[in-house]
Amino acid sequence: MTSSAPNLHEWLGDIDIYLFDQLMRGRIEPGMRILDAGCGAGRNLLYLMRAGYNVAGTDQSSAAIEANRRLAAAHAPHLPLENFRVEPVEHMSFESHSVDFIISSAVLHFARDEAHFDAMVSEMWRILCPGGTLFARLASTIGLPTEAFRPLGGRRFVLPDGSERFLVDEHMLMTTTERLGGVMLDPIKTTVVQGARCMTTWVVKRRPSVPLEGSPQ
Repeated sequence: MTSSAPNLHEWLGDIDIYLFDQLMRGRIEPGMRILDAGCGAGRNLLYLMRAGYNVAGTDQSSAAIEANRRLAAAHAPHLPLENFRVEPVEHMSFESHSVDFIISSAVLHFARDEAHFDAMVSEMWRILCPGGTLFARLASTIGLPTEAFRPLGGRRFVLPDGSERFLVDEHMLMTTTERLGGVMLDPIKTTVVQGARCMTTWVVKRRPSVPLEGSPQ
């Protein structure tokens, strides 16, 4: 007998398992507007499109945005194609307080320096609605000894796998959360990939009240 069960990979695509965890815990709800800031070819948006969510994406690559527009045309034709925009994370054209959930998956560790990192985080925070959530996955130094990383200057390092990344640590994520006036939804969680790199999940909620002009919240 042939099974009629859906093929999970076809349905979910290559969604980040830690983002899927947020879905399973009810943090992404129908009716929310979701932005993937640095969306690549849309690996984290395919399921959300198919499930009828109101999604948008930005990326510096025009080819990546075209790929997302093709996905939307095929799986979510109700979405305006202008939801997908060629622009860097630090200079996005979405209105302030217009998005309920922001995905930043494997993007922040490409920051050139701390100023660039802060600019990307601040821009995502500007767009996030009061009560909204920022979900980020990024490389860090958490979980491996200091000598595992070769310094290049500032917070840029060569990882044991040979890649170059901007690396945060727990103190930086906690102080950034405090500066934003955010609330940690989960403890900082890190996966160590067999001595090659550390990938950290940082999930921050914006307080429900809209801050006064000039407030860091």
